Amino acid sequence: MRLYQLGKLGGLDALQLRDVDAPRPGTGQVAVRIRACSLNHRDLNIVSGNYTSLPLKPGAIPLSDGAGEIAAVGPEVTRWKLGDRVAPIFVQRWFGGNLLSEYMPSALGGPSDGVLAEHIVLSEEGLVRIPSHMSFEQASTLPCAAVTAWNAAFVKGQLQPGHTIVTLGTGGVSLFAAQLGLMTGARVIATTGSDEKIERLRKLGVREVINYRTTPDWDMRVRELTGGRGADLVVEVGGPGSLEKSIAAIRYCGHISVVGTLAGKATIDPGTLFAKRASMCGIQVGSRDMFEEMNRALEVAKLEPVIDRVFDFAEARKAYEYLASGKHFGKVVIRIS
Repeated sequence: MRLYQLGKLGGLDALQLRDVDAPRPGTGQVAVRIRACSLNHRDLNIVSGNYTSLPLKPGAIPLSDGAGEIAAVGPEVTRWKLGDRVAPIFVQRWFGGNLLSEYMPSALGGPSDGVLAEHIVLSEEGLVRIPSHMSFEQASTLPCAAVTAWNAAFVKGQLQPGHTIVTLGTGGVSLFAAQLGLMTGARVIATTGSDEKIERLRKLGVREVINYRTTPDWDMRVRELTGGRGADLVVEVGGPGSLEKSIAAIRYCGHISVVGTLAGKATIDPGTLFAKRASMCGIQVGSRDMFEEMNRALEVAKLEPVIDRVFDFAEARKAYEYLASGKHFGKVVIRIS
């Protein structure tokens, strides 16, 4: 089988295509034939050597998000049978409840081996069934971006019909958050810096979009659109400057789900947050229980993920380069035929 391994980190030259023997499942394990993978901003940080949360082992297989089918089952496996369509959970030991620090070494694509391979072996507990209406390419976008958006919006954000949610940009998490908001009957206000992306957001059903380049004080515009009240929830992915504006944009007792800091580290005065009696928390994807709950909702709603481009397995480097360019609208996917 073919797989990619990470050599010396520091750039895309770290991606190395290898031919190796296909792994065999042991007791309680299954072999998954991966059909598609998708990229996250985290993957760029890992290959560049800027991901310092947990050390990577030498020769690690990159990427955490994928989808495929059960190709072999080991002894004592009861959850799956041959041909079942599945996706791995991001943190392989986080099945439910609160995330514990000791679970984090099981995160796929760093520090544990990821999914950019034709076959992988995982515990039968580390997989979920994918929605029946989705292709493998669509389902490969779910493990991080969609589950993160679900956690940020519904688990931590307590989003309800009629609430106002603000999403920032057009990356995977932000688009999923917007789609989930629309799906549940919330009012979605999105920001982006491109007129072209404004039109694409509107085609998705987002009627209120703010161009943060022409309206840098987008927080004030959010308050105007909400009659001075502010948003119930902001899904924050920006960082410096953005986080400060997110605090200004939320209502009294509102909430900010902080997914990442794409623009770097943020420094804020917490007094502004406290004065609003508002809350803010960090989001680390989600548990298997959240993933399964989300998939049931997506299947009922027939929600389809937004995919920008699909690259072939041999074009993995081009997929990374395209994600790094920032031109994408939605997810960047690698198909493994």
